[in-house]
Amino acid sequence: MKYCFGDIVVVEDKYIGVIVKSWTSYKNGIVYEVYVRSYNSIIEYKESDIQRYMVRHKYLNEEELEYQENAINGW
Repeated sequence: MKYCFGDIVVVEDKYIGVIVKSWTSYKNGIVYEVYVRSYNSIIEYKESDIQRYMVRHKYLNEEELEYQENAINGW
């Protein structure tokens, strides 16, 4: 398997998701359940339909920093 639980991935060429489950299907090969925040749901994707999220920022932007601080402080 190429991805594991918690990996951040790109689906449908533009949506960020997180791997929440994986298994092997006789019909489709390796299948992953991905939580896609834009859809607020878990969607199944074949391994060939997923890309690894490669962007890593050096610093959090203002919105990300606010979110991080709220998450640490319990909202």
